[in-house]
Amino acid sequence: MREISLDRLRTLVAIADCGSFAQAARDLHLAPPTVSLHIADLEDRVGAPLLLRKRGEVRPSAIGETLVIHARRLLAEADHALDDVQRQAQGLGGRVRLGASTGAIAHLLPRALERLSRDHAHIDVQIAVMTSQATLNGLARGTLDVGLVTLPQACAARGLSIKPWRRDPVMAFVPASWPCPASVTPKWLAARPLILNDATTRLSRLTAEWFAAAGEAPSARIKLNFTDAIKNLVAAGYGAALLPHEPSAPAPDSRVLMRALRPPLWRELGIAHRSGTIEPATQIVLDVLWGLRISRNSQKP
Repeated sequence: MREISLDRLRTLVAIADCGSFAQAARDLHLAPPTVSLHIADLEDRVGAPLLLRKRGEVRPSAIGETLVIHARRLLAEADHALDDVQRQAQGLGGRVRLGASTGAIAHLLPRALERLSRDHAHIDVQIAVMTSQATLNGLARGTLDVGLVTLPQACAARGLSIKPWRRDPVMAFVPASWPCPASVTPKWLAARPLILNDATTRLSRLTAEWFAAAGEAPSARIKLNFTDAIKNLVAAGYGAALLPHEPSAPAPDSRVLMRALRPPLWRELGIAHRSGTIEPATQIVLDVLWGLRISRNSQKP
């Protein structure tokens, strides 16, 4: 089945508006034979006359009027779509699909979204909560534009760029009711009830390696992947947790003690995106995220 050309629909609407083939040709900057060809092609496609010629005036037939109504809507939608695409190409609008873990979404991403909302309200940032590996897969498939991923990551898919973004300390979050040393060791924590991250997360592997290096292999009382829920359980006295802490993050609940780890442990995040040409809206989001960057060398372990 042949498609109906928007150019031919535009010609039909122009004739319906001005009532003349000749005037429609002038308005559309087309040769008169081209206008006639457009209408003939449409009538052949529909299988019925679309225009009635009477006393020097041209008007749509009943079938033609129905097609004119639909044509106006299709042309308006096409113009709107083209305008949206052009605005996005100029950095004046657009949609950016971003994948991140719950850890990044809890505090870091809201700061970036606040600035984007204030300075670039025309950009629609759509967020998906997922693991780092799922984020990289989404970037490779083209279903995501930007990803916040834990480091290190092997660039499994060609065409992806992954650069270090932040290096934040992992801290012990301990119920305030517990007697607690100034800094916490794997041995001290392993002897207490623990709330650990879900095994699918990079943080889970980091903390397991931290314990293992000291010869400890504690079992978790519960495993979660939601930072706020973990902190609430710590505040309730259910157990201690190991979580990253950004320097600008708000202080924990008064029912929670935050202690440095000995030896220290770091959570490193990177920004991932597809290599090559970056769309303007995506570049704006990347620039805002880079504004929250903490260098690996800005903190001493």
